[in-house]
Amino acid sequence: MNCDVVIMGGCGRMGGTLIRLAQQDSELTVKAVIERAERLDDLENLDCVVSHDLDEVLAKTPRAVVVEFTSPEATLEHVRICRKHGNPMVIGTTGLKPDQLEIVEAAAQDIPLLLAPNMSVGINVLLKILPQLVQMLGPAYDMEMMEIHHGRKKDAPSGTALKLAQCMAEARGLVYDEVKRHCRDGIIGERKENEVGVVALRGGDVVGDHTAYFFGPGERIEVTHRAHSRENFAQGALRAAKWLFKQQPGRLYSVGDTL
Repeated sequence: MNCDVVIMGGCGRMGGTLIRLAQQDSELTVKAVIERAERLDDLENLDCVVSHDLDEVLAKTPRAVVVEFTSPEATLEHVRICRKHGNPMVIGTTGLKPDQLEIVEAAAQDIPLLLAPNMSVGINVLLKILPQLVQMLGPAYDMEMMEIHHGRKKDAPSGTALKLAQCMAEARGLVYDEVKRHCRDGIIGERKENEVGVVALRGGDVVGDHTAYFFGPGERIEVTHRAHSRENFAQGALRAAKWLFKQQPGRLYSVGDTL
């Protein structure tokens, strides 16, 4: 049985990639593409429903998986609509605040819902192996994170960098919000023993680079993941949609659950 998908933001860079790859996948059927009303003419050649009204579309497409990479505010509205109609949802939106995450987690009790700041298989493998590296190296190694993205990215640090840094801190038994340092400027004194720094660089057309640093006595370890194209993230999101289509609600899923 094919998995029906509804893709949000069809005119966006990620939305366009999702549409193209989904149409090439024999296990997926693009039932609808959602975009702002003033941009619908740009999608008139698509062989599916094109609309600005997610509520209206989902009323006619039960069980279709909604796939989106939008903004935190838009995501919450889409979650509300999916919850109303019972549609599963794959969310790749970054920059969600704690109170917004609570709303998403609550919705996951009623609909199959998967949230990931990065849909890459490689990044999600890193989320599993970095804690092992932290524990094996021990507290003598200072931990830092650096990320690089294109100049049009709106949030910083990236959701992926925050997730990676958080998993490293927790592997050492630390509370991330108590040890994070997202900016260093001026006379700030020596680096604190358990500090975890995260640096964000912006420029050009970089899709996404993330490097975890472990600074130890007499040596340095760097673990880097570089995304070469947005297809990496889009493929991960569509793979997640096919997996989520068969799941039941009850908890908030991650890409790691699909591996």
